[in-house]
Amino acid sequence: MRTFGDFKIGEKVVYPNHGIGVIESIQERQGQDSADKFYRLRLLANDSTVMVPLENINQVGLRRVISKKEITGVFGILKGNEVAVTRDWKGRYQENSDKMRTGEIQAVALVLKSLTLLSHKKSLSYRERRMLDKARYLIVSEIAEVEKIPEEKAEARVERAVRTSIRSTVDH
Repeated sequence: MRTFGDFKIGEKVVYPNHGIGVIESIQERQGQDSADKFYRLRLLANDSTVMVPLENINQVGLRRVISKKEITGVFGILKGNEVAVTRDWKGRYQENSDKMRTGEIQAVALVLKSLTLLSHKKSLSYRERRMLDKARYLIVSEIAEVEKIPEEKAEARVERAVRTSIRSTVDH
């Protein structure tokens, strides 16, 4: 495999808010002043293609898939007692959107946990329901990929962990 920048062709990476993709190629496009290089990513969720400029991978948040060791930390967040839920809808939505855009699985786990807890207390708006579903998908798909298990099995584990958190939060 050839290496360009940080990632190799064929490597699986996480594209924030979209999930896991495979680097299919590195392409060069001639601009007015210089040639720019792009990663061509095939997103697994919907089989679409995204072009990510090599110079923007840090701003975009493109990252490697987490390790098995990091999964333990994600479950720690999901099971933990602390749940931050901002009362104001607009503030909460903005906070959660910012967390989702980081692409960091720990931040996405916080969104999943807080919106799940909130959904047990009241109904979520359409946008928050979509965000909850997206957070669940991102976490489940990455855990399934890392542990090489079916998504259904990963989802069951995630749901159990969040239920543990909700029970302990309600009890306090």
